[in-house]
Amino acid sequence: MDDANFDDQQVIVQLQAGDLDALGILYDRYQHQVFRTALAITHDKSAAEDILQECFIRVHRYAASIDPERPFSPWLYRVAINLSYTWTKRNKQLGISIDDFVDRLVSAPKHAPERYAERSELRASIQQAIDNLPFGQRVVIVLHYLNGQSLKEIAQTLDCPVGTVKSRLYHARANLREQLGNVNWVTDIVHGYT
Repeated sequence: MDDANFDDQQVIVQLQAGDLDALGILYDRYQHQVFRTALAITHDKSAAEDILQECFIRVHRYAASIDPERPFSPWLYRVAINLSYTWTKRNKQLGISIDDFVDRLVSAPKHAPERYAERSELRASIQQAIDNLPFGQRVVIVLHYLNGQSLKEIAQTLDCPVGTVKSRLYHARANLREQLGNVNWVTDIVHGYT
């Protein structure tokens, strides 16, 4: 089975027919997104690796119940989020990896040490602010800003209305703006995406 020639629907059907190569194709397609999502929620590389493995174990185990007519990625993200949430509750560590988030929002520092220090302080401030968000708002921030998902995709992933996603994103931005004060990127995000 050649990865490039089949869409997710066809790959799911092959997996349901017992083709383990299909599981490999899905893994290759989604491993980075699932890992990044789990890492952003758990803030623990080892946990994210375990969650990645468990996600695809569940894809194999529950292949027969996956509806090939529906998009696969929301189902997979939901599994990753649920496993990450369970891990964070068990370990009482709710955090988000902020490196990619800051990299997307702040231009790379020049070689000046003061720019590097500013970036480090901003990263720590953003990390703390996101850590303080309620879990539902934190997940929406991760899916929207780190994974680049649209509001509709997030709604499918979380199995909730788009309006709920909009509300969570609005409140998350407001909470971040309140916590971070006059940090320019917060204002840019709020005005750029509303």
